[in-house]
Amino acid sequence: MESTRYLVLAEGYSGDPHYGKTMRGVLRYRREDVVAILDTTRTPGDTEGGVPVVQSVVESLRYKPNTALVGVATQGGRFPPAWVELIRECIEHRLNIENGLHVFLSEDPNLEELAHRYGVELRDLRRPPADLSTATGANLQVPATIVLTVGSDCAIGKMTVALELDREARARGIESVFVPTGQTGITIAGWGIAVDAVVADFIAGAAERLVVEGHERGGDVLWVEGQGSLINPVYSGVTLGLYHGSAPHKLVLCHESGRDEIEGCGGGPHPIPPLPELVELHERIALPARPARVVAVALNTRRLDDEGARAAISAAEAETGLPADDPVRFGAGKIVDAVCVEG
Repeated sequence: MESTRYLVLAEGYSGDPHYGKTMRGVLRYRREDVVAILDTTRTPGDTEGGVPVVQSVVESLRYKPNTALVGVATQGGRFPPAWVELIRECIEHRLNIENGLHVFLSEDPNLEELAHRYGVELRDLRRPPADLSTATGANLQVPATIVLTVGSDCAIGKMTVALELDREARARGIESVFVPTGQTGITIAGWGIAVDAVVADFIAGAAERLVVEGHERGGDVLWVEGQGSLINPVYSGVTLGLYHGSAPHKLVLCHESGRDEIEGCGGGPHPIPPLPELVELHERIALPARPARVVAVALNTRRLDDEGARAAISAAEAETGLPADDPVRFGAGKIVDAVCVEG
């Protein structure tokens, strides 16, 4: 079977850590499969993470891609208008398409016919399985430690934290599995369900199916990728369904240092409560049948220098009484230690 060689489509967003997060996640965790990035707003000859940035699909062909990956996560999950022509051009150059936005390319009859003509696949990563149901209680029978990353807002690194913790656990010889719940995680891991595309009644059932499968894949510790935030007025619904459906034993609270209000929401401002209040909220809202506790705080300190980052970590520990660290910047060992403590 031919290995995947990605041309990442990041038009206008390759320098954006928020809306370009799919590209960034794949570059960090599947770097070996990315051969080029397309963004015409960048200077010709630029690179990103050592990967060449190209100005056109034709220019990318010198790197022999076989799949074009939609590398952006736009608000609302819809394609910018100019992208339809970009997708058509990729198909005409016989590139498969992997799409993580809410609009399903395979439901566009013109693109479907074009893909059939050129012999390529349209893969809609957010399309949920057709046979989902409500949760059955199987989540409470999974013989594994289930850890969910939760957060003070969206796009602060919940997926990245889960991946870093999984990487550290596996390095220690722990039978560990990352459980993907969004399009970027699915691209990285090669399986999963994008729970934000599931009918509301079935979100918990989808999360339950994921933790059951995670254990079947060999996980004694399951790191469930968090979505949204309980205090985000736009995306809190998917967060609660994922929380109750995955039935975690332990939580890792994620927060971006310096962010004091929810971003990208109307009707605000929507202030982010202090960390101790977030710890109490997340523990209080757990399933009565499966109480969960926050065991550590994972900080995203990307806006700070090293001295400021260490000060923020120390402040979070003092504020919450919990271990805290930035697992990307300083390693995931302290947080994995906190998870692995019995009780």
